[in-house]
Amino acid sequence: MYSIIARPFEIILFNAGISAGFPSPAADYAQKRIDLTQKLILNTEATYLFRVAGDSMEGIGIYDGDTIIVDRAIVPASNNIVLAIVDEEFTVKRFFKRGQVVRLLPENPKYKPMELREGQELRIWGVVTYNLRKLY
Repeated sequence: MYSIIARPFEIILFNAGISAGFPSPAADYAQKRIDLTQKLILNTEATYLFRVAGDSMEGIGIYDGDTIIVDRAIVPASNNIVLAIVDEEFTVKRFFKRGQVVRLLPENPKYKPMELREGQELRIWGVVTYNLRKLY
């Protein structure tokens, strides 16, 4: 777990849509500096980085070795991706709650949903807000 640095980190943003299909003609490439902390972090004092281990969330693009941003100040809602603690072990899953039914859902068909059994303890540690993945 890494805590987030609260000081601003600015990087240049080119204000142009980049085609992921066919190349587009040259456009006005106006640029400005943006603060990545403002873009990626809602609550600096309650935000942490975690390294993911495992493949249970590959279906939504969270892979083994990725770094996720987790915000503890966000109240978890059904369908959020959360960092949960089940019986003192961290896990990243989709949170499902309807009435008294609570499940932690993987995003990989190799795994079954986690349903709490009598005596198990579940704590939602925070809500995953971003996934940072190195592409090379």
